[in-house]
Amino acid sequence: MVGVLFVLFVLFVVVPLVELYVIVAVASQIGALPTIALLLVISFAGAWLVRREGVGVLRRTQSTLQAGGLPAREMVDGALLLAAGAMLVVPGFVTDAFGLVLVVPPVRSFVRDRLIRRWERRSGLTAGGLGGRGRIVDVEFVGDVTPSRRPDEGGPPELGGGR
Repeated sequence: MVGVLFVLFVLFVVVPLVELYVIVAVASQIGALPTIALLLVISFAGAWLVRREGVGVLRRTQSTLQAGGLPAREMVDGALLLAAGAMLVVPGFVTDAFGLVLVVPPVRSFVRDRLIRRWERRSGLTAGGLGGRGRIVDVEFVGDVTPSRRPDEGGPPELGGGR
């Protein structure tokens, strides 16, 4: 619980204060209107990049699905692009920098692989679609297995309807 509160504190208090400080520092160097224009240009360029990368992720997802695979890596990529887009929409140079870095495919791939390894370690499971090391269990349905006789009628209940 303390970890969640710390993360929320950083997101809603520390990050906006840092962003405000950097915006004021940049504005004092280049002026208010150029700073606003720069923030707008970065946001629009970032949105265009996120859209372009998102289309690529969508194509890879469709190709993986058509091949009969689980597009788990592509889903993580999509989530990371969503986070990058959110950072680029928020006005500020620091979040824009993180968002732009996350749009770059090699950086996103590195972050994706680290997240997958962390999730696997935390859960104690290997994600078949994510890490490619899953185990398939083949199960066959044999019919109704509910007891045919109530336990109070004496004797053990028979499985499979007593046929």
